[in-house]
Amino acid sequence: MGSQKEAFVALVTCFNDDETINYEATRAQVRRQVAAGNNIMCAGTNGDFSALTFDEKVRLTEEVVAEVDGRAKVIVNAGMPATFETVALARAFDRIGVDGIAVITPFFIACTQDGLIRHFTTVADSVETPVYLYDIPVRTQNHIEPETARALAKHRNIAGIKDSGGAQETLEQYMAVGREEEGFDVYSGPDHLVHWAFQNGAKGAISGLGNVMPEVLARIVSCFNAGDEVGAARAQETYGAFRTDLYKLGYPPALVKRALWVMEPSVGASRQPALLPDPEQDKQIEAILKKYELI
Repeated sequence: MGSQKEAFVALVTCFNDDETINYEATRAQVRRQVAAGNNIMCAGTNGDFSALTFDEKVRLTEEVVAEVDGRAKVIVNAGMPATFETVALARAFDRIGVDGIAVITPFFIACTQDGLIRHFTTVADSVETPVYLYDIPVRTQNHIEPETARALAKHRNIAGIKDSGGAQETLEQYMAVGREEEGFDVYSGPDHLVHWAFQNGAKGAISGLGNVMPEVLARIVSCFNAGDEVGAARAQETYGAFRTDLYKLGYPPALVKRALWVMEPSVGASRQPALLPDPEQDKQIEAILKKYELI
């Protein structure tokens, strides 16, 4: 039975009514995930990273690391459009001490594959913490081609990739790189492919939906690691069905945050101009949460 699989939750960032970060509520979400058995990724897409300032990301990471207190792994996203700022953030996270630094592809700036290689290599050269490539082309308009991932996998401090592209084919190509390049782990982003990715050689999953269903995500992992394929498949079925029901309503990260808000209002709304709370939609979300016995 290969190495143990692991799950990270792409943790939400909690906000007060005046849009400042609510660190106490964020810490409460960290505790909830650690109790369920999940690891933490902070300042990712589900953490509204693009709405946070440099200093806020640094403090957020300090608070999350302090709250986790060694009981789980912490990965933090440092990726910004410019290599210069990404390096500055990565160095700050390196000083705090995290288990991994994820680097989302630059956004807004259109990159060549050569530009991506320069970007990731420069960041990986500037820190001691292992760096994870993070591909989400639908949001950034920049995609790490499998051959580019293969070239970067040879870097001593690039430890893997998070694939949030949503295409099974790309995930398969990245996993082929992972099989051939030692020390290059693949983490699956799509919530409906967690179990499939484990079966096909992924090291783990990094999931936004785990904010709402921490126990079910943890169960896919614990069942799989125990060799209980039936249990893992059953947990995945619940996870996938919930995902389908929830994401029918709109933009996934906004809905994850909103569903969590319906369960626990202390998480707050996202910073503007994100979607405003919609009482009609909240009623639909509430019905879905009841169907899955989450409230």
